[in-house]
Amino acid sequence: MILDRLGVITDEVSSDITKALNWSQEKGLKHVEARRVNGKNIIDFSDDEVKRLLQEVEQRGLFVSCISSPVFKCALDPSRTVATGDTFGQDEESVEAHFQKLNRAFEIAKQLKTDKIRIFSFWREQDPDKYEEEIVGHLKRAANLAEKENIILLLENEGACNGGYASEVSSMVQKVNSVNLQALWDPGNEEHGGKPAFPQGYEAVKGLIGHIHLKDAYMKTDNEPRCVPIGEGNVSYVEQLQALERDGYQGLFTIETHYVPENGTKMDGTQLTLDGLHQLLQTAEK
Repeated sequence: MILDRLGVITDEVSSDITKALNWSQEKGLKHVEARRVNGKNIIDFSDDEVKRLLQEVEQRGLFVSCISSPVFKCALDPSRTVATGDTFGQDEESVEAHFQKLNRAFEIAKQLKTDKIRIFSFWREQDPDKYEEEIVGHLKRAANLAEKENIILLLENEGACNGGYASEVSSMVQKVNSVNLQALWDPGNEEHGGKPAFPQGYEAVKGLIGHIHLKDAYMKTDNEPRCVPIGEGNVSYVEQLQALERDGYQGLFTIETHYVPENGTKMDGTQLTLDGLHQLLQTAEK
């Protein structure tokens, strides 16, 4: 059952961790992902702050499923013009600085009792294929470090990065060829980037998925993408969820709404996505 494996990124509910955790508990969610907590990126937390966060999570019967780190949201070479995206409060830094972030992420993950860390594939180059070998080299290094720490790195398809789409993430993960690097499949990101998430995107990452983010999106008539509550976008979620069940996916699902209704709050938007997901699950089970 998906609902037995469902969680949320806390700052998609509220920047106030108490409000986010209370909401998660009230809604019967099972786990949370840590990204920005009380306005601070999780990667910048002190050991004492991490300890207090874990206490708050566990007091509510929840667990931390993943560190949603900003690792490798940086340029391979700052002299080249590249795309950029949300860094969740982080400054632009070098690749080596991000390897230091990764080492800190290992420590934080262990303290929060999770073995999963979300990473990226560097800001998107004008010709990503040209730099794939270099990217894979960095990801192999990261996976080797993760292996020593018994950590699984999750490479997300993110439009602003070189692994912007399922096909690109799939290629990178397969070339690294390590159980410590798996795909983080986000169907909504695929649609947000203008490519069909199902079945095309899913087929590319099937068998490589270690974690799933849930959001919905569509491309507006002016070719500007927009995130919306699940069920209102272009992701064929009923078919996607049925395929995951059929193909034996045993991992977790995390809501990452990226939608705030007009005159509403993040919590309102995430509630709409949760409602939409419940409706789709009822349809999928018929």
